[in-house]
Amino acid sequence: MPPLQQDCPFCEIVQRDDPDAREVYRDEHVVAFFPTEPAVLGHTMVVPREHVPDVWSLSEETASHLARATVRLAGAVREAVEPEGLNIIQSNGEAATQTVFHLHVHLVPRWEGDAMGPIWPEETDYSETDKDRMQGRLRDACRRITRP
Repeated sequence: MPPLQQDCPFCEIVQRDDPDAREVYRDEHVVAFFPTEPAVLGHTMVVPREHVPDVWSLSEETASHLARATVRLAGAVREAVEPEGLNIIQSNGEAATQTVFHLHVHLVPRWEGDAMGPIWPEETDYSETDKDRMQGRLRDACRRITRP
């Protein structure tokens, strides 16, 4: 069994210690289940079986397993729920609305006028200078982290 953490509700689901979990899928790398309070019916979460708090702690190997399962489960959601669209959401940190610190991917089926509402601001007012400056910072960081 991969490393788990005490007092983590998602580790409890991985261990099958939560009798109320509505599990829909399990393999050797991930578990998928409905959240307690789904945003819409069919909202499904995919978690790695090992305890990983956030994307910054995620290994590339675990990320690969999680990504494959997410794509497959998105197909299952599409077949079972027949949504008009799908949001795939993965949040990291309190500022990004992460409330359970075990990495998880939300598959949220979408319909026009559903309870989720829009997830992006209608417009922003960042200056071209600010956007250029941020592009440079991010491009430099990408070069540093991708060097062999």
